[in-house]
Amino acid sequence: QTVVDFERLGEHAAAFQGHDVGFCCLGTTRAKAGADGFVRVDRDYVAQAAELARAGGCKHFVLQSSQGANAQSSFLYLRVKGEVENLVQAVGFDHCTILRPAVLLCKRQESRPMEWVTRQFLGVVARVFPTAYSVPVETVARAMVACVLQPGEEKVKVLENKAIHELGKA
Repeated sequence: QTVVDFERLGEHAAAFQGHDVGFCCLGTTRAKAGADGFVRVDRDYVAQAAELARAGGCKHFVLQSSQGANAQSSFLYLRVKGEVENLVQAVGFDHCTILRPAVLLCKRQESRPMEWVTRQFLGVVARVFPTAYSVPVETVARAMVACVLQPGEEKVKVLENKAIHELGKA
């Protein structure tokens, strides 16, 4: 494990050398980082990390994005997620897998009251419609690993929430 300074990511190019696979789950919130900070972390840092990984020999890049990602969205969150998907695809990996999970079900260290209420509600909904609106982070992690162990022929593969559930159970 190597700790890097994302403000000086180019100085850490050696940390990205010699890896066949790259996994990226980097992200923040607008509330925590502000609009500019959110864009910097969720788009710029991720795109730069992907470029460094490709230059270092990475052949398969796996990106956790978001359900509804769309570079033309009027919503900042979805627009930035769509933009970074496009930027990562443009890097030219042999394989690029993009996971678009719905609401991530997990325990957080910091307090997010509205997210907690949403997770409680979605936890109940998930009992009836398990793949519709949410996904446990453990399922996303298993799906990320599985897509590398079972790569398809396609250069770019996008997995929506239901497919993440299915692959995460494999």
